[in-house]
Amino acid sequence: MGGSCTQKRPAGWQQVLFPFLLPLFYPALCEQIRYSIPEELAKGSVVGNLARDLGLSVLDVSARKLRVSAEKLLFNVDAESGDLLVKDRIDREQICKERRRCELQLEAVVENPLNIFHIIVVVEDINDHAPQFHKEEIHLEIFESVSAGARISLDPATDPDINTNSVKDYQINPNPYFSLMVRVNSDGGKYPELSLAKPLDREEQRSHSLILTALDGGDPPRSATAQIEIAVKDTNDNPPVFSEDEYRISVSENLPPGSSVMLVTATDQDEGANAEINYYFRSTAQSTRHMFSLDEKTGMIKNNQSLDFEDIERYTMEVEAKDGGGLSAQCKVIIDILDENDNSPEIIITSLSDEILEGSLPGIVVALFKTRDRDSGGNGEVSCHIGRGVPFKIYSSSNNYYKMVTDGALDREQTPEYNVTITATDRGKPPLSTSTTITLHIADINDNAPVFHQASYVVHVAENNPPGASIAQVSASDPDLGPNGHVSYSIVASDLEPRALSSYVSMSAQSGVVFAQRAFDHEQLRALELTLQARDHGSPALSANVSLRVLVGDRNDNAPRVLYPALGPDGSALFDTVPRAAQPGYLVTKVVAVDADSGHNAWLSYHVLQASEPGLFSVGLRTGEVRTARALGDRDAARQRLLVAVRDGGQPPLSATATLLLVFVDSLQEALPDLSDHPESTDPHAELQFYLVVALALISVLFLLAVILAIALHLRRSSIPAVWRCFQPGLCVKSGPVVPPNCSEGTLPYSYNLCVAHTGKTEFNFLRCSEHLHSTQDIVCGDSPGALIPLHSGNDLTSHPETLTPELNLQTPHL
Repeated sequence: MGGSCTQKRPAGWQQVLFPFLLPLFYPALCEQIRYSIPEELAKGSVVGNLARDLGLSVLDVSARKLRVSAEKLLFNVDAESGDLLVKDRIDREQICKERRRCELQLEAVVENPLNIFHIIVVVEDINDHAPQFHKEEIHLEIFESVSAGARISLDPATDPDINTNSVKDYQINPNPYFSLMVRVNSDGGKYPELSLAKPLDREEQRSHSLILTALDGGDPPRSATAQIEIAVKDTNDNPPVFSEDEYRISVSENLPPGSSVMLVTATDQDEGANAEINYYFRSTAQSTRHMFSLDEKTGMIKNNQSLDFEDIERYTMEVEAKDGGGLSAQCKVIIDILDENDNSPEIIITSLSDEILEGSLPGIVVALFKTRDRDSGGNGEVSCHIGRGVPFKIYSSSNNYYKMVTDGALDREQTPEYNVTITATDRGKPPLSTSTTITLHIADINDNAPVFHQASYVVHVAENNPPGASIAQVSASDPDLGPNGHVSYSIVASDLEPRALSSYVSMSAQSGVVFAQRAFDHEQLRALELTLQARDHGSPALSANVSLRVLVGDRNDNAPRVLYPALGPDGSALFDTVPRAAQPGYLVTKVVAVDADSGHNAWLSYHVLQASEPGLFSVGLRTGEVRTARALGDRDAARQRLLVAVRDGGQPPLSATATLLLVFVDSLQEALPDLSDHPESTDPHAELQFYLVVALALISVLFLLAVILAIALHLRRSSIPAVWRCFQPGLCVKSGPVVPPNCSEGTLPYSYNLCVAHTGKTEFNFLRCSEHLHSTQDIVCGDSPGALIPLHSGNDLTSHPETLTPELNLQTPHL
């Protein structure tokens, strides 16, 4: 781009004038120079090399005095380089205001010759301004009647920047009532609008607060916020409401004209003009309008003329209350003209319940009635009340009509019926009244569970009761009526197995009697726990449980059983040996018996029924111990038979007997003759023969003992044979049981083991005192050395060849 223009013209006078006219026409003939710079460029920044663009050399800049001119000089030329430099701050928004294109017009001037060049500097926008709202707080008013979807325009934010640096978008904080819509105009301007998401309710929330945010398109973006305060305005959605739907008043016919008769009032929940109420007569006869006037603002009704009862005894009018929004409500006004009170009120029962269920909730209507009075005004206005102390109340349901409802708990069991007196009284002076009485019957419901007469039952039943006998009876009462009070009984639980229970007891469902199905045995069943239930026949049925404890009492139905002395395996009695030198008090043996009964029935006592020698032995009354009462005399027989009776403490007592065969001996050999069980013979020859046999037997035994001991001593020198071990203490071979195994159940403190050693054909039996043994061991009880051997009926000893020798007194002869 040059700073001058050359054109070819014909030679002549025009060429002479051309140099002088050229500066004047040069701007129109030459092209403009354009530069583009961003705003807010720093001072001294280079816009462009103006000298080069004008076709001037560096020397021409100063020689021809290159410079720029403008209304406001924002640029200058560097005299050395010819660069166009920024001289002052360049603010596009201040220079160009709201123009979208911002161009600065400059003129470059050179001299020698004088030339002018047009320069355009385009100032480009940068994002140096944030959006700005006109108001930091935006106040809006929205009617609560506005429907959802309605839009409310908001003032947009302004941004001096242009293009992308201007306002780009709007946002609001999330809320359930409003959303934000952005409307874009044809010129690209963006305007925010609030959209109503759901209807507003001033009574629920009177105001809403939102935050509106404006964002530009710069990088980074700038923003601005504004507080939106939305006040929900009231709409006329509530009509006026009178304090009463019907106003009634009685005035004297002597009321002076212009007097205030009645004030009707209505209220409106709206606000402002919507709550301003005016009162008007509506649907009122013309004669009534002439007689009365209504103040539109206060609602006061006044009479315009004198009242005459004989002409009109009642005036009826309808008053309308209208608010500023056009909504209205009506009420009825009745003005009665008073006359003399000469009629009593009447009570008319229109409906009466036959029965009222007990337990009915409060508020149940039980009677409807109305009142009537032929008088007018106060004389005809009737009020009702009922007597105190009844669970009922009345209230007026409409004009002269009343409802009687329940007002308390009803319990038929306490009060089956109520006599309620209703009194109606008018307002005359003096007042007149009328009373009437109605009877209300209370019907039963199943609200009472059966109640047993006792908290628990305990019965005592003696054992061996007859099957089918009554053993107990329970009783429960239910104050309800009919099926609700009919009680049936059953057994619901026991401490027996369910299958076994029916075989022991049963119960009558009607009477509550408990029967024994079998004879009880105290020894098998001591007590029986039953849970009985009483259930009524209501719907739903109610029940109660009670415990019955049956104690089976003992009867003396078991006789004592003798455990010791017991009979031998063949049923014969056993015998005890007693030393001849036994002193008085010596414990010979002990009779042991048990009784399956309990208590006093099992309290055993021991008595001597029969003795061969009375006074020789004594038996402990409670212990059963048989002791010597005195020393054995010379005249006393060596064999004694003692019959002991064991009695229990029952009534009548039961008893058992035990036979004791006692033999007094000095040694075991002397007891051998007593092994036979033959009866004593009174024949002297038979007795002599017996002694001879015994003597021969003793001699044979002694001989055999000597031989056996000699052989034993010989065997002992080499080894200890099994036969010798039988003579050692505590080692023996057990023979068959002599005493029944259940002897261990007795109370004797000692037991004996019978040891038999076999050597060839001869057997040696020994008795040794030992510790308490099990029932399976051979037991012989006693306090002194002795033996219990069954007595045989045979006369010879070969049938039982055992030789019995007390172990404690055994002496081995020296061979």
